[in-house]
Amino acid sequence: MENRKKEKKEKKLKNENRKEEKAAAGTTEETLENSGQTEENRKPENAPGNEEVEVEKDSLDAADTEADETEKRIQALEEKIAKEKDDYLRLMAEFDNFRRRTSQERLELVSTAAADTIKGLLPVLDDFERAMKALKDSSDSDTAKEGTELIYNKLMGYLKTKGLEVIESLGKDFDTDLHEAVAQFPVEEADRKGKVYDVVQTGYTLNGKVLRFAKVVVAI
Repeated sequence: MENRKKEKKEKKLKNENRKEEKAAAGTTEETLENSGQTEENRKPENAPGNEEVEVEKDSLDAADTEADETEKRIQALEEKIAKEKDDYLRLMAEFDNFRRRTSQERLELVSTAAADTIKGLLPVLDDFERAMKALKDSSDSDTAKEGTELIYNKLMGYLKTKGLEVIESLGKDFDTDLHEAVAQFPVEEADRKGKVYDVVQTGYTLNGKVLRFAKVVVAI
């Protein structure tokens, strides 16, 4: 009898302990459900959420857009610099051509002015030549001859410094680039034919160019 009572008492204690454990377990699950912290939906505290991923993506897109815009601005600046450099080189080339053309025109103007001035003095030289020829054949004093020849030589010497040269024609072959035939004279000597028999008017060159053709008589 005592053993049975003891067994019933132990069973009763076990049943009470089980009830308490179940009650405690129920309270824990209810608390987890109310706080939304079940095992299935619980997340680590440090795990990144969707919002953080979207922020990082937006930041990368913004950085790529800014890099593209910067590259476009750099390309536009390089094109602008290349265009300005090309315009500068063209301007310098045009200025250099203008400078050369202006210098050439200035030289030609100076040369033309000098040629016109010297050409205007040629009749004076002709008069000196005629005067010296006349004095040579006359019986005037030697002083007049020497004075006239001295003035002629000084004038001719100055003009030579400016590039004036006499075209030597007498006894030379007739050359249309230097001579202007005003008459013909028949000769018997074969070696004199085609040569300048006499000079009617002296010809001159200025810096290698014909300033006035020599008027000559050609032997035929």
